Amino acid sequence: MLQQVMTNPKEITFREIPVPEITADQVLVKIMKIGVCGSDIHVYHGKHPFTSYPVTQGHEVSGEIVKLGENVKNFTVGQKITIQPQVVCGKCYPCRHGKYNLCEELKVMGFQTTGTASEFFAVDAAKVTALPEEMSYDEGAMIEPLAVAVHAVKRAGDVKGMKIAVLGAGPIGILVAQTAKGLGAESVMITDVSDIRLEKAKECGVDFCINTKDKDFGEAMLENFGPDKADVIYDCAGNNITMGQAIKYARKGSTIILVAVFAGMAEIDLAVLNDHELDLNTSMMYRNEDYVDAIRLVNEGKVALKPLISKHFAFKDYKAAYEYIDANRETTMKVIINVQE
Repeated sequence: MLQQVMTNPKEITFREIPVPEITADQVLVKIMKIGVCGSDIHVYHGKHPFTSYPVTQGHEVSGEIVKLGENVKNFTVGQKITIQPQVVCGKCYPCRHGKYNLCEELKVMGFQTTGTASEFFAVDAAKVTALPEEMSYDEGAMIEPLAVAVHAVKRAGDVKGMKIAVLGAGPIGILVAQTAKGLGAESVMITDVSDIRLEKAKECGVDFCINTKDKDFGEAMLENFGPDKADVIYDCAGNNITMGQAIKYARKGSTIILVAVFAGMAEIDLAVLNDHELDLNTSMMYRNEDYVDAIRLVNEGKVALKPLISKHFAFKDYKAAYEYIDANRETTMKVIINVQE
């Protein structure tokens, strides 16, 4: 079979290797689609702090089971699935207490261990989640980023009836906005400095889409939510400007959740954070229940994934996909690699 390998930043090759054998507790998956995310792009540019080369990428994935290990009882050959890419120790405090997304020895497929960018992939059945038969493989490959959004939204607890603000209308920001609405938020406002991205958010049903180049974030909150402002603010951009806006304009005693990864050291106003008794929380990846809820939200028509798919590339055109993303940063949401033609 063919396997993708990034040998160095901006250098991608393909090698012929045997189709992997599976153990009794594994399944063999024919990989169908792989999504490219921002972290993959960091690896491509040599800017991911926790990834070394060579590395086989691929962590947003959908596929079909083609073989079952003898101990695997909950799946069938031919079933559509996605894969949770965390590799965890199972022994540390977070793992022992159900928070394996925070494993002290966490590795992620495609970054610290071999990813799914190959024609077939052997994986522990425990890391596999079934997809509905009617769900497309494109949508299946986007369950992973949607699970990120689901986990992030749930970090605020039950958002039913809440007014939610989301800073940053990239793929994760738009998924967070849709998820919040899907989980019962009363209304959701999203901000960005790109009209193109805000139009995409509007297409996905977000209530208020605000360009903060044209309108002050604080004014927009008052205009759309009234004097009580937002109950929760999600920072899905992750920079000093957006976090500064969140802290400055949050309602006293409310919650800010950092979803995005800061590129460098943050410079934020902790004095205001403290004076306004704001809860600053964070979110890290997901757990199995987030995958289950992500699939349910798509099935119920509460989250639209297809509008976020910008372009497809053939498996052997992996590098061209990165070049396309680099050349079309503002207009590109999600690029999908077709592993099987």
